[in-house]
Parts: sequence; C-alpha cells; structure tokens
Amino acid sequence: VQLQASGGGLVQAGGSLKLSCVASGTTRSLNDMGWYRQAPAKQRELVAVMTTSGSTNYADSVKGRFIISRDNAKNAVYLQMNSLKSEDTAVYYCNAKRTSGTVTLFTFWGQGTQVTVSS
Repeated sequence: VQLQASGGGLVQAGGSLKLSCVASGTTRSLNDMGWYRQAPAKQRELVAVMTTSGSTNYADSVKGRFIISRDNAKNAVYLQMNSLKSEDTAVYYCNAKRTSGTVTLFTFWGQGTQVTVSS
C-alpha cells in the first residue's frame, strides 16, 4: 500500500488548510485511516482517525477545529483544518491500518506533508 499525501503549506494563524491522502496498491481491509503529526523535538501524535464505518477519534487539541472525512470508494482520507494555531505546526503523516477484526495486521505511512502556521 502506498499513501500519497498532499495539501500542506504555510498559513497564518486563524486560517485553514485541507490535507488529502490517497491509498493505492492492495487497499483491501484498510480499516482505520487518519492523520498523525510530529513537531520538532516531539513525538509523533495522533491527530484524527476514521474507520470505514465512520467512527472518529480526535486529539483533544484539535477537537472542534479539525474535521476528518473519508471517501472509501477512492481510498482517500481528508483533514480539514480550521482556526489553525502556531502549535499546529508539524509534519503531518497519513496513516492506514490493515485489520482483521480487532487485530492490526499492518500499519502504513505516507511521506509526510509540512504544515506551518505563522503567528
């Protein structure tokens, strides 16, 4: 599975950006798809994830500002980021998990896209 992310860039605080990620290759059983981020000198953290059935999980720091969505027919996941803050500055990684029931068989990562929020 290859994950191609796009949509990062430079934006002023309070602005918006939309990230996109498309999966290609053997995309069967990709249940969870979502986004993680890693800021300089910090660990990678979950931003938002959505299952094929539409269940979502967001980091507390982005609740009410970010919206995750999926197009299962296109094997795509999106992240609409609103009211951006300087602390949202990070490299954002697309993530997908192949699962069997509740067991994660494989985890796939995209190449990362830089989001920089200027204050």
